[in-house]
Amino acid sequence: MPSLAVIIPVYNEGRNIRQVLRGLHAELTEPFRALVVYDFDADDTLPAARAVAAELALDLRLVKNRFGRGALNAIKTGLLEADADYMIVTMADLSDPPEVINALLAKARQERVDLVCASRYMRGGRHSGGPVVKKLLSRAAGVSLYHLTSLPTHDVTNSFKLYSRGVIRAVPIESEGGFELGMELTIKAHYLGFKVGEVPTQWSDRTDGTSRFHLFRWLPHYLRWYFLALRLEAGRRLGLGPGPR
Repeated sequence: MPSLAVIIPVYNEGRNIRQVLRGLHAELTEPFRALVVYDFDADDTLPAARAVAAELALDLRLVKNRFGRGALNAIKTGLLEADADYMIVTMADLSDPPEVINALLAKARQERVDLVCASRYMRGGRHSGGPVVKKLLSRAAGVSLYHLTSLPTHDVTNSFKLYSRGVIRAVPIESEGGFELGMELTIKAHYLGFKVGEVPTQWSDRTDGTSRFHLFRWLPHYLRWYFLALRLEAGRRLGLGPGPR
């Protein structure tokens, strides 16, 4: 098993997965295994992924979602199945630039960071396209928690993150909605004493296929972790919790 696993949750991404895998192959400087996590056997991503893997001799593993359909369960399955030193979650919609993975990994290794967030809202980052309300809410959540708490990232809601094996083994996953799992893990890891960092990224909305992000359905789940961060920060300042190292 390579020390780096790239987890890609998919749902009929046959038209995008070729470009995603080719981009990873071209840009990553570290040997890696790609874990494509799918919900159902007829997903059109699978034959396309197999074809590209054969063409490029990629280390590819197709993993069926074992917790039930949906993005949350696909990401959770990938994190638990990977068991690599470092695990990165990236989307199959071409919104995450693959070259940023090199920066995430370098930050983790050089500065001994346990969880590295790709940040759209720090200096050098950018969020392009997508629904305006979604953009405003994610920016407000990330920037406000950065200033109101000790959380050292401007973009806690982005799913594009690197996790160390230690974080995944130590932090229980309780999310029940959608993509908020990354927010949950970041907040919990920080207040359990793991080191969290960030690097800038440029996010662009998908140009092909249909997004599975459902803002108003999942908003209460994001708010759950937002208010947890505020409570944990209050406890830290009062000396009631372990707090970050």
